[in-house]
Amino acid sequence: MRKITLGIIGAGRIGKLHVENLKGLPQVKIKSISDILADSIRDWAADNGIQNVTNNYKDIVNDPEIDAIFICSPTDTHIEIIEEAVKAGKHIFCEKPISFNLGGTIQVLEWVRSSGVKFQTGFNRRFDHNMSRVKELIREGKAGEPHMLKVTSRDPAPPHKEYIKNSGGLFVDMAIHDFDIARFLMDSDVEEVYVQGAVLVDPVFAEFQDIDTAIITLKFENGALGVIHNSRQAHYYDQRVEFFGSAGSITIQNDNPNTAEVYTQNGAYRDNPLHFFLERYKEAYVKEVLSFIDAVVNDTPVPVDANDGYQAELIASAAAISLRERRPVRIEEVVSGLRQKV
Repeated sequence: MRKITLGIIGAGRIGKLHVENLKGLPQVKIKSISDILADSIRDWAADNGIQNVTNNYKDIVNDPEIDAIFICSPTDTHIEIIEEAVKAGKHIFCEKPISFNLGGTIQVLEWVRSSGVKFQTGFNRRFDHNMSRVKELIREGKAGEPHMLKVTSRDPAPPHKEYIKNSGGLFVDMAIHDFDIARFLMDSDVEEVYVQGAVLVDPVFAEFQDIDTAIITLKFENGALGVIHNSRQAHYYDQRVEFFGSAGSITIQNDNPNTAEVYTQNGAYRDNPLHFFLERYKEAYVKEVLSFIDAVVNDTPVPVDANDGYQAELIASAAAISLRERRPVRIEEVVSGLRQKV
């Protein structure tokens, strides 16, 4: 079995999660990890068998023994790291979004296409057991031709102020997963976006020209329609999907820690759904890194490429324009605007 040597850039919550999921794989060796707070993670890194800890990501990019890197650092660092990694011939797994700038993401597409390195975007929800089952049933034609898709995506509680400040906003930080899953399930790019948004949870969002509540309608290139419901505060983690087609519908509900239900004279209840994304999508995170490792080891295409990241960012950009200008926005309008800037 061929083994690959990895470097991890960024040791925050998601970087540590990937380490936990990668360290036991027989075809993987995690050699190095970088973080600006390197000293604070040395003990943790040693406990996870990582030999080298550095505060300079260039040490990883320039290491000839490292075959591939995981970019788990803040989004505003991605473009610089990707450019250097591509030049160094490293395969790349990059957390979403690829960048806060569509022009930068287009550059990534060009770098990846010209270099031949593998690049996977971190849209883990495609690998969720529920989402992948819906996709399978749609492919089998169980519900017929697509007519409508409804995605409900609501967080249990809003993030803290400093996170909101640097998040890029609801469309890029949160709804971008929903944009990707919508394209994935409908097997179609989006043609038009229309948004109604509000600040109903916490006025802190307005301080950063952001919203915490949104209804996003989509028109797909295949003619079907979609709607996404987003909220930063549901008090539980709400992740549901309904696909409606010419022959019926397919739905998935929230995952619960158990299926026990209690019925008494005072009413009926069950435990809340799994609390947040780390619990809800635990298995999906494992499957997505396995898919990347498999693509590198066996020289096969990655299942979620740079274009998937770009398409989700296009939808997010159109959504932002729609919210600001209170009108439907065609994706082609965003693309044309990019061409004019070149």
